Amino acid sequence: MPESTNTGDDRRMTTGKVRLSFPYLFKPRQRENQDPKFSVMLLIPKSDKATLKRLRDLEQKVLEENASSVFGIKSGTPTLGQRGIAPSIMKDADEDGTAEDYPEREGMVYMTVNCNTDFPPKVVDRNLEPIIDQSEVYSGVHARVSLQAFAYKRDEKKGVSFGLGNVQVYTGDGDPLGGGGRSAEADFEPIEDEGGGDDLL
Repeated sequence: MPESTNTGDDRRMTTGKVRLSFPYLFKPRQRENQDPKFSVMLLIPKSDKATLKRLRDLEQKVLEENASSVFGIKSGTPTLGQRGIAPSIMKDADEDGTAEDYPEREGMVYMTVNCNTDFPPKVVDRNLEPIIDQSEVYSGVHARVSLQAFAYKRDEKKGVSFGLGNVQVYTGDGDPLGGGGRSAEADFEPIEDEGGGDDLL
């Protein structure tokens, strides 16, 4: 299985094999009073220590590089969740209790990443071919995702986040979440023509 990699830019990385949830990769998501964005939640197995270490290392790198300019820290080491800095966007589903409501998050660290509509993600398959059939990208499918860490300061909020880059999907690998994915054939039987009656009305 491919591991987390550093793509060359010191703030960019590619995850190991993660699971996608709530993917908006072909059509941006519109939230109230916000600009539309492409987004996806990543479910990262806690056993993938390489990906998680790389994410945390990048968070710390961005914190330290922007300690004075963005976070207003003149001395000492800035820390996520302290000194007015937002906590990490990475959440442990077992610790915060969300795994009880979302069983697929058990044993996972989860985070939501997005990008604006000027730079839509390229979504490719295992062979790096663009995915045309959007039904192949669903909540539950496995993928690798490129990310870029950055510091932000908006109004009174400041912290570190990750921008969504491109997505390589393991097409067909991963059961759909939320009980979805049933075929019409599983739900229905063919209806025979009984001579033009309106029995179903």
